[in-house]
Amino acid sequence: MSRPIVIIPCDTKVIEGITFDAVGRKYAAAVAEVAECQPLLAPLGPSMLDMGALLDIADGILLSGAVSNVHPNLYGLDEPPLNDKALDPERDNLTLPLAREALQRKLPLFAICRGFQEINVALGGTLDQSVHTVDGRNDHREPSNVPVPERFGPSHPVKLSGTLKSWIGEDEIVVNSLHWQGIQRLARPLTAEAHAEDGLIEAVRGPTEHPFFFGVQWHPEWQAKNNKASIEIFRRFGDAVRNVNSNGRAT
Repeated sequence: MSRPIVIIPCDTKVIEGITFDAVGRKYAAAVAEVAECQPLLAPLGPSMLDMGALLDIADGILLSGAVSNVHPNLYGLDEPPLNDKALDPERDNLTLPLAREALQRKLPLFAICRGFQEINVALGGTLDQSVHTVDGRNDHREPSNVPVPERFGPSHPVKLSGTLKSWIGEDEIVVNSLHWQGIQRLARPLTAEAHAEDGLIEAVRGPTEHPFFFGVQWHPEWQAKNNKASIEIFRRFGDAVRNVNSNGRAT
């Protein structure tokens, strides 16, 4: 039997004046090797944006992390972007409506880092553009000028609750941290299921009747095969995707 398909929207990358659609291979590898599904990258751009075509073939969706940020206008923030170059409006145009469709159609969706922030914005929540400047919040950015393994290394504990706690079987885990934006106001359909020491929301789930609508602020895809919590989350995502594939997609 062929593996079920997980759509992964791309990021916009401009290299030497040429625009590329790209996704870090670690996301696709975690989908393939841990969730045991077939990753399929979705390019960006108006001429390639056919939501119906994507939903026709998707058994699940993974929204990856990225160096770009959701545009603040999309969550009603009355201030300019902190960095005009750290935006990807073509990705916004795909991922936000895709998240809403996944919720409505009960299509399994797993969101990571930027993707975590995207689902909150898509469903009516807001973000802080710079968490480390907010009173009472810690600095959640990664260390600079260190090797990649150190950037993705353990950073701080998060306290677990609800479904996530029952999946992993622990009250607390230690996660990596590579973000400088975070949830300010949680979208109404979402429930927080992990918090950092400073109270910042680190994981959310959708309505209980949804087969899998889940997001985390950290990067479980990094060396996913070697991390107990990552294995548990990706395998449950894969199980939900396979169930959709075997029972037929919602419309």
